[in-house]
Amino acid sequence: MANELNGFDIQEILKLLPHRYPMLLVDKVIDYKAGEYLHAIKNVTINEPIFTGHFPEQPIFPGVMILESMAQATGLLGFKTVENRSENELYLFAAIDNARFKQPVLPGDTMHLHIDFVKERRNIWKFYGEAKVDGKVVCSADLMCARREF
Repeated sequence: MANELNGFDIQEILKLLPHRYPMLLVDKVIDYKAGEYLHAIKNVTINEPIFTGHFPEQPIFPGVMILESMAQATGLLGFKTVENRSENELYLFAAIDNARFKQPVLPGDTMHLHIDFVKERRNIWKFYGEAKVDGKVVCSADLMCARREF
């Protein structure tokens, strides 16, 4: 029996994340399992405003934006993991460790964001993330976020 994917579209992402253009950096969730993993995509296009300055003659998607994409995917997994969450609840990027960049991400690439839940302690959640393009890891990092109510 085939494994059915459990994803969701941009409308659900917009309900969960407070980010909006130009800072929304996740386009679609392909699959996830609450409390375990999430697989999302970010389509990188030449129309993104970051490319007017990074770098006009040789456009490269900035590493900090790759990490932000991974952080947003991490937040989505957090939101999908917690049941009965408050309307005033957010997941804030708390730390990043062991970030490694393997190759540049270019306009036209589709980044596959793979996030794995590692552990939770006192409302601090730890995840491991990889961004891949064409099956090759372009970035990996340990990500932590803090669950907060406002």
